[in-house]
Amino acid sequence: MNDKLLHTPEGVRDIHYKEALKKATIQRQILAVFHRYGYTDVQTPTFEYIDVFNNKFSTISVKDLYKFFDREGNILVLRPDITPSIARLVATNYNNNALPKRFCYMGNTFRNQESYQLKLKEFTQGGVELVGVDNEDSDAEIIALTIHALLAAGLKEFQIDIGQAGFIKGLFEEAGLDAVYEDELKKLIDEKNYVAVEELLDQEELSKSHKKVLLDLPKLFGDVDVIKKAREMTTSKTALEALDRLERTYRILKDYDVDRYVSFDLGMVSQINYYTGIVFRGYTYGTGVSIVDGGRYDTLIEEYGFNAPSVGFAIVIDEVMNALERQNISVATEKKDTLMIYNDATRAMAIKVAHKLRSEGMNIENGMFGASLEQNIAYGKKGQIGGIMNFISNDTVELINLSDDERQSLDVKSLLEDR
Repeated sequence: MNDKLLHTPEGVRDIHYKEALKKATIQRQILAVFHRYGYTDVQTPTFEYIDVFNNKFSTISVKDLYKFFDREGNILVLRPDITPSIARLVATNYNNNALPKRFCYMGNTFRNQESYQLKLKEFTQGGVELVGVDNEDSDAEIIALTIHALLAAGLKEFQIDIGQAGFIKGLFEEAGLDAVYEDELKKLIDEKNYVAVEELLDQEELSKSHKKVLLDLPKLFGDVDVIKKAREMTTSKTALEALDRLERTYRILKDYDVDRYVSFDLGMVSQINYYTGIVFRGYTYGTGVSIVDGGRYDTLIEEYGFNAPSVGFAIVIDEVMNALERQNISVATEKKDTLMIYNDATRAMAIKVAHKLRSEGMNIENGMFGASLEQNIAYGKKGQIGGIMNFISNDTVELINLSDDERQSLDVKSLLEDR
């Protein structure tokens, strides 16, 4: 038999029913927090024209995109990220009189990464975008929302590391760094590769003081005192203004009472090119990568023909699930309340009762057709179903509690009464 009939492609996987139930529960819990903050659901296409993702703000290399053609020969791609799609949506559907807007989403993204990276190539992102506001209150709102969403998902111990793209930009300008080296230097600083940073800076004709500042960048992480230390490293107006805003944002986060989840990493240089101000990542135990990435992208929407400041984040749901499992944190999923058993004579009455109870919010599964009561009891216990509703006749139903096997008879009419 052809193996391709039985196996999924590398980087994608089936999600079986128990895990799928947990994932759906986590997604609902996160979306509920988004909604309570006033964010409204939007959906963007799973695939778009390549131009949406292939510009100066591209999030990943073109070779890492899943590309294909439509009937007219246009190049289309599966979305690797949802933020650019929302930027396009805003640019084509809104104007300044309609702002601000708060959008949220939940959807799958696709990246054709190298196989050796052992990463999923299809994964689910849940996130928000706040469009049309540029101040520290909006920055703080987004970070506080991130924290409350992770708490709602069930995580207890995690950390949000915050940086500032404006601070890095100011230092680079002050040092007179050659633009040729910027992208590589950002990557090395972000990786905290001290040796490689020093080797790269040796290729530049920098003053000793500027070189020292850039060498110290990867070490600028910790609590809020890091901001004070950073001030002593520069006279750049751009860098100092970025630090001022970061301090104001932190004060607001204290008002939200979430500052205990926050730390600072001023050497954080996101590889996503569209971030312009605050940038942050979330980390927790049990996963080697960030579970959330976010920041301010005030110039991204302009790429699509409409100028609007924006800030947002995306939570990687699959990584949150990995972390919950490795931290032995259970997810309280919705369970089936009842298994319903009937025969030919009681079918119509059983269906009528089940319809009423389902409309009231009960989860009722039809029993194993043609199987014995004992077989249904075994099936119900295996599936962790609460109990059995066995229609003996059109007048009498037997209720069986599957946790203790207690049985009682009930008048069917009582189940049809309004409550």
